[in-house]
Amino acid sequence: MSILINKDTKVITQGITGKTGQFHTRMCIEYANGKNCFVAGVNPKKPGESFEGVPIYASVAEAKAETGATVSVIYVPPPFAAAAIDEAVDAGIDLVICITEGIPVRDMIRTKARMEGKKTLLLGPNCPGLITPDEIKIGIMPGHIHKKGRIGVVSRSGTLTYEAAGQLAEFGLGQSTVVGIGGDPVSGLKHIDILRMFNDDPDTDAVIMVGEIGGDAEETCARWIKDNMKKPVVGFIAGVTAPEGKRMGHAGAIISGGKGTAQEKLAVMEACGIKVTRNPAEMGRLLKSVL
Repeated sequence: MSILINKDTKVITQGITGKTGQFHTRMCIEYANGKNCFVAGVNPKKPGESFEGVPIYASVAEAKAETGATVSVIYVPPPFAAAAIDEAVDAGIDLVICITEGIPVRDMIRTKARMEGKKTLLLGPNCPGLITPDEIKIGIMPGHIHKKGRIGVVSRSGTLTYEAAGQLAEFGLGQSTVVGIGGDPVSGLKHIDILRMFNDDPDTDAVIMVGEIGGDAEETCARWIKDNMKKPVVGFIAGVTAPEGKRMGHAGAIISGGKGTAQEKLAVMEACGIKVTRNPAEMGRLLKSVL
């Protein structure tokens, strides 16, 4: 078992003919069961063509109708990416994974409003995607550092997602599913949504939760964990040394008015019974210690 995706998931790539879309689709096809999972691409100007044996359709609706795909991954450039999400939502796709970085906030506010009441789940934007080791990866994470196991990982930071997975593998602990939720201020699934799924997943025994400065999603999630989580959670917050008011890395990572600091997040997490480390090199060791 896993959350969100598995070896039987059928995936559409929006933006499959661009350089980034081609590169990462190829990598995903080469990973585990990817050859069977990636069933369609979308480019309104190139229907009837194919990429690495994957047929290209004019629209998401057409690709879904022809292939039965339930998941879409987006590598469309920032000015057009929100419209690509809209198209996937309108086509009734179950899960949309948007890798694109730099989508205008106004576009995302409009897209999120349009998604109200629809069944589609959105991961991202500006995220590395997700992976169920030895089954399927959708996104840009390096497949070789992941190992099948029973630890869930959810992270706002791209590179620290890989760091957590790599450390777990070093300690002989694999992952059930690794989810990079992205760090944009207006985004889809949050820590708390993924933690709920891991809590209900019989094949996940514990979770590493990686947060970042900015916003209050980690604090909200920590309080939920205290009241509801049946499995151990260890945490890390990136940005301990970040100066107040300075944008760090990306749009979601900004401390405003003393709120959203790493210290504040870590304090709330500790108060809620989450074991935290202030050293990213210790995530794997800490997780092993709570099992």
